[in-house]
Amino acid sequence: MPQVPGSSGLGQELRAGAGDDVRLMARVAVEDVDAFETIYRAYHPRITRFLRGMLRQPTLVDEVLDDTMLVAWRKAHTWDGTSQLSTWLFAIAYRQALKALRRNDPAVELAEEPPIPAANEPDGELQHQQLHARLAVALGALSIEHRAVMELTYYQGYSCREIAEIMGCPVATVKTRMFYARRRLRALLVTYGEQAL
Repeated sequence: MPQVPGSSGLGQELRAGAGDDVRLMARVAVEDVDAFETIYRAYHPRITRFLRGMLRQPTLVDEVLDDTMLVAWRKAHTWDGTSQLSTWLFAIAYRQALKALRRNDPAVELAEEPPIPAANEPDGELQHQQLHARLAVALGALSIEHRAVMELTYYQGYSCREIAEIMGCPVATVKTRMFYARRRLRALLVTYGEQAL
């Protein structure tokens, strides 16, 4: 039975083997609600984190998560086990996020406000929190494709090959997007850093 990943989500995969995923999804394909609940509980935290980073609109996250899991329930019979279950689910989430963004008017960005440090906290902690705030704003300024690549690489721990599978594009495209996303992020962090001075 798969274990729920830890809260960090960085590079963590389910503890279950591929055989366990195949057995669970075979049960989901014949509408076994208990098997689906196991899959849902295992992937809910990671997919939610991914969607928050992708959508940057809190009102859409739960809606797109529900859409993603509904597609997984209805299309369970189409997962053939040649890719990791997590990759298949994230591909669904990515497509559902793109659909949601196309059909919705631009909304207020998700504000990831760090806690306000107490006056007695060390300077290092204050600087860390300020960097975290600048990083959140800078990530929000990236294009959806660049945000997806950054989220999947740094927060979910996927390889370029897995990201290409999730996003439905060649590996070379993923590498190009990563290059431009990093460059843009660096420029934005410098700009936001100078504004903070």
